[in-house]
Amino acid sequence: MATTPVLSGFELPLEPRLPRIGSVDEVAVEERAASLARRSIKRESKLFALELAIRMTDLTTLEGQDTPGKVAAICSKAVRPDPADATVPSVAAVCVYPNLVPSAVARLEGTGVKVASVATAFPSGQSPTDLKVRETEEVVAMGADEVDMVIDRGAFLSGRYAKVYDEIVRVKEACGDAHLKVILEVGELGTYDNVRRASILAIAAGADFIKTSTGKLPQAATLAVTLVMLEAIRDVHDETGRKIGMKPAGGIRQSKQAVQYLVQLYETLGPDWLTPDLYRLGASTLLNDMLMQIRKEKTGRYQSPDYFTID
Repeated sequence: MATTPVLSGFELPLEPRLPRIGSVDEVAVEERAASLARRSIKRESKLFALELAIRMTDLTTLEGQDTPGKVAAICSKAVRPDPADATVPSVAAVCVYPNLVPSAVARLEGTGVKVASVATAFPSGQSPTDLKVRETEEVVAMGADEVDMVIDRGAFLSGRYAKVYDEIVRVKEACGDAHLKVILEVGELGTYDNVRRASILAIAAGADFIKTSTGKLPQAATLAVTLVMLEAIRDVHDETGRKIGMKPAGGIRQSKQAVQYLVQLYETLGPDWLTPDLYRLGASTLLNDMLMQIRKEKTGRYQSPDYFTID
């Protein structure tokens, strides 16, 4: 039986007791995000934060020239980020295109590092729903532990919220035991109100994680937009007790940024979310900077960037 919609004006069968959308105070959100970004952590906590950020990293390669060999190299780095320091932890997952899932699965078997695959006509989301569902079923059958889907922003921005909701529901069903991350592509949503609306819509449809961006647009994750999404997660948890994961992605390239995102996470959702099970950082270039910072914290001197592999 359909419940009373919490998305004002939407005719959707959504979960009961979810918070109403409301509007986002743009000034307050940006001030809060800036304030959290200025907070410092003690030097002895920095190493812990950097190693936690590595354990939360989804090491990603999503380029047209990707090959099984490149995926093999990235998988090796995912398992052992710093070959000279075995204490540096493995990353959370390696994210690849669907046809490279078997290569990643073969390389990561038994390591504890997950295999994530983009799907649903990444990055545009512009294909028929049946094709999106079929692609999801195929990547899961090939061994993907996690699926990163994109919402149909055209449908969302034209007010066809039921289409977006129904697609997420169907893709979630196709995932089976695999976790579903729903990418909003915040750079195309236009407003914080739309980001909050899309976040709650995705959560109501069954997302295990909500994710900011594909990484294919100049406008990607920011602390302010991530805060809007974290607050949506917090409000749903307060209302239902359900814990949803968060993944900022795109444009996070420096260790300082990673620490800022962790501070924001802690201050908004608390220590329960300080785990790769509930928080990920989407990155292709961040890892090396974190490795350099860890080496500095341990030895007192910077290592040349050339010391670490690019892949």
